[in-house]
Amino acid sequence: MNLQSMTGFARAAADHQGTAIAWEVKSVNGKSVEVRLRLPQGFDRLEQATRQAIQKQFSRGNFQATLTVGRSSSQAVQPVVNEAFLKDIAGLAKRLQDQFGIAPATADGLLALRGVLDVPETAETEEMRVALDSAIEQSLEEALAGLVKARKAEGEALRALLFSHLDTIETLTLKAEADPSRQPAAIRERIAEQVRLLMDASAGLDEARLHMEAAFLATKADIREEIDRLKTHVASGRSLLAAGGPIGRKLDFLAQEFNRESNTLCSKSNAAAVTAIGLELKAVVDQFREQVQNLE
Repeated sequence: MNLQSMTGFARAAADHQGTAIAWEVKSVNGKSVEVRLRLPQGFDRLEQATRQAIQKQFSRGNFQATLTVGRSSSQAVQPVVNEAFLKDIAGLAKRLQDQFGIAPATADGLLALRGVLDVPETAETEEMRVALDSAIEQSLEEALAGLVKARKAEGEALRALLFSHLDTIETLTLKAEADPSRQPAAIRERIAEQVRLLMDASAGLDEARLHMEAAFLATKADIREEIDRLKTHVASGRSLLAAGGPIGRKLDFLAQEFNRESNTLCSKSNAAAVTAIGLELKAVVDQFREQVQNLE
């Protein structure tokens, strides 16, 4: 199943019997579906249907949809000339020219006078309005299909990137697991050296109690559980990415788990090499979580 990013843009345009229709829709990250609309005056009747169309198509994201409606160049509107009025005005202009010697009237000057030339408005019937609304809704569906396509394209790019981050997390986890400082002999030697230093510093310490505390600290410092959980989380992440669909929230929770284990690994580490691995792991987990925020 495809992954969808929550970021995308699409545009759809159509011509309905001389009326130009255009939709622009874009989306960005959001916790749920939030819709903002910009509709021309007189088209508020389409608001509910537009919101429902977006909510039906998507599960997460902040959306902005803008509709523009206007007269297209293909719509021929024939102006109407009031010929009787024009004849009277032309006659008056000729008499003024003859009597007072003023400049003769021009055609464009006469046509510019109020009442001579009129561009009639087309009366919209209920049937015409319904047909226009249907064309607008069809154009919206086309725009939303384009937005889905754009979000899926970016989602597939994010899938590859997130798989790469999981590979890096796994590599660092295995590196921490194989670090020489985690070998039993190395751990015993390090604890023994710490015990010798404490015994030399204070001869009054209870040796048995000291060894018991050292054993407890050694157990507490073991990162075996963190490594096992990191491996499990990597497998879960790969499974989710392979399945696809609206998995953004699940991956965000998984990123939080990655972050928790990375922090614990750093706090438990008793070797500089493991601490360095833990810090590198935290950086990759931050990148993983940042990208996950873009997924639906």
